[in-house]
Amino acid sequence: MILQKIYSLMAETKVGIITMGCPKNMVDSEKLAASLQKNGFWVEHENQDADIIVINTCGFINDAKEESINEILNQIERKKQNENLKIVVTGCLAERYRDQLQKEIPEIDDLFGVHDYDKVVENITGNHAQKPEDRILSTPSHFAYLKISEGCNRNCSFCAIPLIRGKQISVEMDLLIAEAKQLAAKGVKELIVIAQDTVSYGLDLYGEKRIAPLLNNLSEIEGIEWIRLMYTYPAGFPDELIDEMASNPKIVKYVDIPLQHFSSPILQSMKRGIDSVETEKLITKLRKRIPSVSIRSTFIVGYPGETVSQFFELYEFVKRMKFERFGVFAYSPEEDTPAFVLKDDIPHRTKMKRMSDLLRIHEEFSVERNEKMVGTEMQAIVDHYDAEDQIFVGRTAADAPEIDNIVRFLPASGKQIFPGMIVNVKVVSAGLFDLECEIVE
Repeated sequence: MILQKIYSLMAETKVGIITMGCPKNMVDSEKLAASLQKNGFWVEHENQDADIIVINTCGFINDAKEESINEILNQIERKKQNENLKIVVTGCLAERYRDQLQKEIPEIDDLFGVHDYDKVVENITGNHAQKPEDRILSTPSHFAYLKISEGCNRNCSFCAIPLIRGKQISVEMDLLIAEAKQLAAKGVKELIVIAQDTVSYGLDLYGEKRIAPLLNNLSEIEGIEWIRLMYTYPAGFPDELIDEMASNPKIVKYVDIPLQHFSSPILQSMKRGIDSVETEKLITKLRKRIPSVSIRSTFIVGYPGETVSQFFELYEFVKRMKFERFGVFAYSPEEDTPAFVLKDDIPHRTKMKRMSDLLRIHEEFSVERNEKMVGTEMQAIVDHYDAEDQIFVGRTAADAPEIDNIVRFLPASGKQIFPGMIVNVKVVSAGLFDLECEIVE
């Protein structure tokens, strides 16, 4: 959850932005903050004394919806102490459940969907919104997310994103290059490329997938050192993308591929457009052509009709492929999706057991992999200095911010270290999800 505090230069009205959910939502909030600044406001963090609270909600899965609703209710509690506090709700939850929220939480002052961020600004300022040419980053200044498209053309049976965000709309490549150059000028070293489906970038604009040329163009921007690709879709994964990742030194050897399952009948019911044979071929191809690649994935357990043998297929596949990073979710039915009509017939206890079984493999892999790294040298990007422990915290190229592992290392004698630096480190000891390192010349 990201907090931003925006002060009006003229009226001293204080506006706080609370962002729930994924990095794609974060980018929307950053653009919203910039728009408020463009219209006479400036930004700081925190929001305890804000006059207006904008909650940019997530509505993807039940846990995310509950978290967003709880945040709305928390702010309403504040409103009881300050009747002048105005609460504005936007984002995916507002897009999907606008009428229900208006009816059940009347204390909300205004609701705006995912296509109405300009209206949020107009509502707050009372004027026609001037569009900004920049973003106000809520991440540390050395990394930023680049959202290359909105919406999704996939029809996964369990997913409500196309219902909420609509069909895929790619951003023109020239505009993305210009945005990335602005980010680089601000000191961004690591560019994290995101969308609902990054591999399909450009299909709607150019009639073909243009993700590989986009990454190549981004890599030519001065100041950008690492490019990280997230949210790739396994079906139709382009060979030219693999070639670009393998040959381009600025693209980190890391790819995020949410596979969701391995059993062919489950994948077919999920409408993933790929079966178990093609899935394994893709992972094998990635490992062969990019030998040092780290693969992150996500899996869903307890999907309707998932048998013991189908879960075992997934379990054995995960063991066989030894994914460097992965997350596991228990299936939860989403209204208006094709899978919603299927009987949610897997008991909660069984879902939790299957999730635990997969996560145990992840821990075993992580310990084994980290212990093998002791004594090796690698590059790491410095994220921040932990003043309490008097130690620097960063990540290797195999680790995305917030969701993956970290490295910790002491300051080097006589060497100035600061966030955003890419340093050479040697692993001296290993934990479950972190590495203790020392800086080497």
